[in-house]
Amino acid sequence: MRKSIFFAVSLLLSSIIAHAQDPHFSQFFASPLTLNPAFTGKFNGLWRLAANHRDQWPSIPKAYVTSSASLDFPILAKRIPENDIFGVGVSGLTDASANNILKLNYGSVSMSYHKSLDENGYSTIGAGFQGTYSSLSLDVTKLTFQDMLTQNGFTGTTSDIITNGNNQSYFDMNAGVLYSGSSNGINNYYLGVSMYHINRPKVSFKDKNWYLSGRITVHAGGSFPVSDQLTLHTSIIHQVQNKASETTLGAAIAANLNQDQDKPTSVYLGSWIRFNDAIAPYIGLEFGGLRIGASYDLNISSLKAATNTRGGSEISLIYIKQPAENKGIPCPKF
Repeated sequence: MRKSIFFAVSLLLSSIIAHAQDPHFSQFFASPLTLNPAFTGKFNGLWRLAANHRDQWPSIPKAYVTSSASLDFPILAKRIPENDIFGVGVSGLTDASANNILKLNYGSVSMSYHKSLDENGYSTIGAGFQGTYSSLSLDVTKLTFQDMLTQNGFTGTTSDIITNGNNQSYFDMNAGVLYSGSSNGINNYYLGVSMYHINRPKVSFKDKNWYLSGRITVHAGGSFPVSDQLTLHTSIIHQVQNKASETTLGAAIAANLNQDQDKPTSVYLGSWIRFNDAIAPYIGLEFGGLRIGASYDLNISSLKAATNTRGGSEISLIYIKQPAENKGIPCPKF
């Protein structure tokens, strides 16, 4: 079958760069540094490793394939006030669209500081900042333009030339704030706001310059024990970028199988819904500081016929290295 993406695809690529949302995860709670730089170092442990992989719309071959990984940890614990947290981290993301025609790769360095608001450290307020170096590449050999198809047949040549090169790079700035609290030292609730692309970097494969729109995210959640063995984890997120927006909310119940509060072995079962887009059932397993999660988007949008209701699969893992003596300060988890 001849490749027939045509000129509309090139317009779509420009739209992706200029107007659409950033790569995102249904399990946004498992990708802390792509959600809010203020999450850097905000966990109960020595260091945290997170990784995510998403394959969206599998019925459209390799429409969007996104992977990310991050490592963050608190530092200078003995040089700052007790219960304060100073965190640093590194992260990276790769995103391939339209069967690898358009590729995005970036690496980030982030830091945050959280100030304790009480003597126990149950309530904190913090801010985080993140610097990112990004690169975009466009494989024009996989594109087919409208003027390649003439009355004499398919010519394979086009007058629509990429004028600024097939590779673009830019520096990006992101920031966020986060409040985290607890009423009894066991539960946790949080509220955060972040903004990505603060400096609105310039990106363009053609002669017209496009500027990445800022992405503003408001998110909240909490973990609330409902019995000795069961804990309810819930979260919500609302994102706005240019004229695109999305709202996702959901919850999962965790069953503690070994009844160890510091190092639990738990099974998670729940679901999140992205309004007017998809329902994402979620299952997870936690043991020895490692949490593995899997979800599958069931498409409920206008694309459900084209995608056979399949929105995409996603897996995540988070590993937190625990200290020998667990301090047990409640921190955001979902």
